[in-house]
Amino acid sequence: MASADATTTRAGDLVRTLVMGLWLPALFLAGLLFSFLPAFHHPAPHHVKVAVAASPATTAQLQHRLDTAIPGGFTLQPVDSEAEARSAVLNGDVVAAFAPAPHRPQLYGAKADGAAMESVIRQVFTSGAQTAGTTLDFQELVPTRPGDTLGTSPFYLLMACTLPAYFLVVAMQRAMGFSRRAHVATMVGGGSVAAVACYLTGAYGMDAIPQHPLALLYLFLLTQAVSLTSYGLVSFLGPFFPGAAVTLFIMLSVPSSGLTVPVDLLRGFFRFLHPVLPMGNAADALRNVDYFDDRHLGRPTAVLCAWIAAGAALIVLGYVRQLRQLVREAQAGMTDHVPAPPAEDPTVELPDPVALPPRQHHFGMQPPILTGQVSGPAGEPLPGATITVTDPRGHQLLHTRTDKNGEYAATGFHDGFAIVVAGAPGRQPVATRLHLSNATPVNQDFTLTPGRQAVPGSRSSRRATTIAHDQGNAGRTL
Repeated sequence: MASADATTTRAGDLVRTLVMGLWLPALFLAGLLFSFLPAFHHPAPHHVKVAVAASPATTAQLQHRLDTAIPGGFTLQPVDSEAEARSAVLNGDVVAAFAPAPHRPQLYGAKADGAAMESVIRQVFTSGAQTAGTTLDFQELVPTRPGDTLGTSPFYLLMACTLPAYFLVVAMQRAMGFSRRAHVATMVGGGSVAAVACYLTGAYGMDAIPQHPLALLYLFLLTQAVSLTSYGLVSFLGPFFPGAAVTLFIMLSVPSSGLTVPVDLLRGFFRFLHPVLPMGNAADALRNVDYFDDRHLGRPTAVLCAWIAAGAALIVLGYVRQLRQLVREAQAGMTDHVPAPPAEDPTVELPDPVALPPRQHHFGMQPPILTGQVSGPAGEPLPGATITVTDPRGHQLLHTRTDKNGEYAATGFHDGFAIVVAGAPGRQPVATRLHLSNATPVNQDFTLTPGRQAVPGSRSSRRATTIAHDQGNAGRTL
């Protein structure tokens, strides 16, 4: 019976380890299959705005012909003159303009709105708008920059701002000596460096974005929207924050950004996301600064600032939540706070020893490798007892305290031998030598008897280097 229970436990541990290790790759797979693929599969125009230099009646006839060919594909807006139609394209109010002259109808386009969009418009109007015996002329009004012929370079620059901003949050989870304020300052500084590097490379190195201070500003705002929001999610989602951040800022932002496929060629769900997510707004801001004389910047600016404000609010709420947790633990009699393990991205995780809250191992957290309880001779738990783990050469790997039940837990140890020392005020410290391995968790209890603590440099301190080799006992008194 015991053997069957052990087999079941090992199988459950194996399944849990696999799920915890594979959930983020599975998220990437699902994102590519159910976000990228549907977004980019068979793009078609949806309510593309085109100015028509004709009377409302003529415009209505042309609208009917286009709706017959592509239902809901285009929204035609009648204007008084061809000059007004051209002006609407130059100002970014419409994607194209059409002047239905009797013999040589004229189509005006803006490649800056997307090379794919311009190609679709030319194809549709050539086949559906011109009449028999006429030839459609095309004129490019807003060409792309010489260093960005296809208009896709901003996408790579925005990705170069997004990914470092996200991974900086992951790195900050390992900077355990940093305060929350230091974490935020580092992310602001790191975002500034990334934005400046992208700006100098894109504007001066490749002529892919304008040499305009507003371009630098929007690159910086994007880094902060990503990093501050991701960091704010850590307090609430813990080890699952990478999933939320990757979904928001990669899996949904990239398809809806309008940089790889123009927005008006996307499906409805991604057109809805475009004005909401940070990358799409940063893309619109860069395009408007570069090609449309800084027009239509209100919405991108407001949305990016709203994401930054939301990230700051999450950080403050996480701080308040942590303070309340500390107050509850103090009222419950805990003498010291055992911090939660750092929330990490499983794709870049490098394990380091870290303390865990005993008996609070939720799904997604690293499983404990070392657990145990520190008690007195009568079996009474000793809350606040210190647990120190060192390698055989004496280098400290971990220092923590027991909780209100005298229990402790830790994980992140590399395979090998370690020395575990338990101590408490007014009691003799106890140490033992253990072999720690990710494959075989170890439970080590300690019993501390009353007595004088060892003073560094004294005879009793030198005796404290004697280590018990038997893992089965509760440690040897030093």
